Amino acid sequence: MFTGIVEEMGEVIRRTDAGGDSAVIAVRGPVVTTDARHGDSIAVNGVCLTVIDNEDGVFTADVMGETLRRSSLGALRAGSQVNLERAATLGSRLGGHLVQGHVDGVGQLLSREPAEQWEVLRFALPKSISKYVVEKGSITVDGVSLTVMAVDDETFGVGLIPTTLKLTVLGSKAVGDPVNLEVDVIAKYVEKMLGARNV
Repeated sequence: MFTGIVEEMGEVIRRTDAGGDSAVIAVRGPVVTTDARHGDSIAVNGVCLTVIDNEDGVFTADVMGETLRRSSLGALRAGSQVNLERAATLGSRLGGHLVQGHVDGVGQLLSREPAEQWEVLRFALPKSISKYVVEKGSITVDGVSLTVMAVDDETFGVGLIPTTLKLTVLGSKAVGDPVNLEVDVIAKYVEKMLGARNV
């Protein structure tokens, strides 16, 4: 479990095909590796990955084919910057919202509208998850917990403050770039429970 509060921007230093449709990535992240051990979880652009090795500020993780196909991690190459967050502990502050690290869909950056101190970013919203996204609700974009400013059936918009622009990969995303999206898991549980009552 994560909170969507990015701890640092890391850098992919190596991607190695592991046979079949899987890969191993090595990511430099001096903050998240300070106490990382084999088997720990680290979110990479919002995708929960398991640490298999950690040495000199670089951790490696297996990425299976399902993850490569259903997230933007398949496009990562050496030099790619990524948002990193360690799994929350029971004593962690919940500064964002409950984030599982399970991507629900891949969106695309449609536009950036700069303001004096912040920017509005608009993203394409996959139809399969649009029903879970509501105005003033929470959504995770590349691992960043954000509040939805506006939403329709096909798009949603968020506002980014200077800190988010500076300290996450969202500050440098270009129009057309893919992003990992995770909707608020509570909405999915509510839907399932209400559906069960109507059977």
